[in-house]
Amino acid sequence: MLYKTKSGEEIFVIDSHVAIWDGSKENQLNIHGEQFISCFYDYHKNLSPEEYFWPREKFEKYGSETLVQDVIVKGYADMAIFQPVYLKEFYKKGFGDFDVNDALSKKYPNRFICNGTLDPRHGEHGLENLEAMKLKYGWQGIKLYTADWYGDSKGYKLSDPWSQRYLQKCLDLGIKNIHIHKGPTVTPLNRDAFDVADVDDAASTFPELNFIVEHVGLPRLEDFCWIATQEKNVYGGLAVAISLIHQRPRYFAEIISELLYWLDEDRILFGSDYGIWEPKWLIEKFVDFELPEDIQQETGVTFDLNVKKKILGGNAARLYNIDIEAQKAKLQKCELASHIMV
Repeated sequence: MLYKTKSGEEIFVIDSHVAIWDGSKENQLNIHGEQFISCFYDYHKNLSPEEYFWPREKFEKYGSETLVQDVIVKGYADMAIFQPVYLKEFYKKGFGDFDVNDALSKKYPNRFICNGTLDPRHGEHGLENLEAMKLKYGWQGIKLYTADWYGDSKGYKLSDPWSQRYLQKCLDLGIKNIHIHKGPTVTPLNRDAFDVADVDDAASTFPELNFIVEHVGLPRLEDFCWIATQEKNVYGGLAVAISLIHQRPRYFAEIISELLYWLDEDRILFGSDYGIWEPKWLIEKFVDFELPEDIQQETGVTFDLNVKKKILGGNAARLYNIDIEAQKAKLQKCELASHIMV
């Protein structure tokens, strides 16, 4: 069901950053797997409202139907986009599962978009695999995790020669949306490997691709904004940043006002980063949020309902060629329609 404001206005929501992961002890390859999921859980506990705290066991491995309930049925999202990562140096079967995502998208048609991932350190074999995965899953986008470990390497840059070859391959295959984690580090990953600086080179080299910088470069927001104001194919993904709306509302106001000032409202995308946070409370607080008067006067930005609609769904719809009105009609007939909360 479309999110309805207190005045009765409807908002079509696309959660552009969700995942189904397996961080359970059974899947942990070593201490780093435990460290990684523990760091995720700390983000969850420290920034969520108390009524949305999960027990640790659920957080480590929650499953497909839990996601459907939290994101679609209770969470207001009309659609969601999977953003998987490998982390195969930490987890026996990896952290994400393409087949699980694909099965859910087939069970609930028109609800999910399944993006994939890649690692340019995989060389020629990885290029062949990327083409095979595009054929198998129909990927429209890729999630890059530049701080992922691979053998003795603890990260790579988008400006590396192999990265350039993979980005060209994405372009050749019609994979236009490149989502990149460029935000807070996660233990034990290297903070510097998430630095946003290499986005500038990639965006300039591949103007036909869309680079969605997830977590808007935090804690390097200023660097990100200066890059994005020049590179018009660079977008900001609000995952992680939007969670600050509860515990640090003024900090969030500063972040969103800077994004609106430098990027404008057409290049900002909502993402919950589920399962770290549930979209329900994020969307409710975001729709009701108003900028403090002093910040609004300084930046002169507009943050009204029309802007919020773009951020919550309109901008992602444009990147993924979704006709919102046509999509509404499809979703009214889907299996979940009668179960979704009003």
